[in-house]
Amino acid sequence: MDKKLHRLETFAARGSDGKLYSVHGYEHLGRVEAFIAAQEQWEPLGIAEYKLADGRHVTMKQDGSMIVDETGVELKRETTH
Repeated sequence: MDKKLHRLETFAARGSDGKLYSVHGYEHLGRVEAFIAAQEQWEPLGIAEYKLADGRHVTMKQDGSMIVDETGVELKRETTH
């Protein structure tokens, strides 16, 4: 099955190191195989993934907290008013 990422959101997050990070949220899509397909069709696979703008992976925990996998820096989404 062919797969690709589709960006759903981008938001700012403050790290436990005091730095501001840009986080991108993606969903995994899989291509639908059809015998007669005029257009490519992609469907969500139910898998979400988060990365920093520089490509480092971010783990999103059940409670909504985030951690940069490579460094262990904890991230908290910045609120906009």
